[in-house]
Amino acid sequence: MSAEPRPEKSVKPVRPAGRFRRMIERLSTSQEELHSAELQEAAEAAGCTRICDSHDRQIVKVTGTLRTVTLRPRAGVPALEAELFDGSAALDVVWLGRRSIVGIEPGRRMIASGRIAMSHGRRVLFNPKYELRPLGQEQ
Repeated sequence: MSAEPRPEKSVKPVRPAGRFRRMIERLSTSQEELHSAELQEAAEAAGCTRICDSHDRQIVKVTGTLRTVTLRPRAGVPALEAELFDGSAALDVVWLGRRSIVGIEPGRRMIASGRIAMSHGRRVLFNPKYELRPLGQEQ
């Protein structure tokens, strides 16, 4: 017997490489998972904070797709509310004193920035700065 330790073998999982692996992953995931992954990649490319990583009173810049847009009065003041989803989580975007904003509609992508607030256990951005992504260039 020798006193020298044996070199350890590195064990790598066997996975198909390249295009074939991506094709198999795309076929085995749902449309919702694919959409979520695309939104997360777009958020990372834009240099935005993921919604799931944001916390109360943090100033953030987030991006995603508007899922719903509703008019809901708050304390007797009209408020336009939209749910922004970035693939990791959702947050409510609220414009106080507004009944409608041109371009704010379900399915539209946008970048919003402001201070996160927690309201009834949900993340909310009140009166954020926002940028609507151009139609036709949505990824």
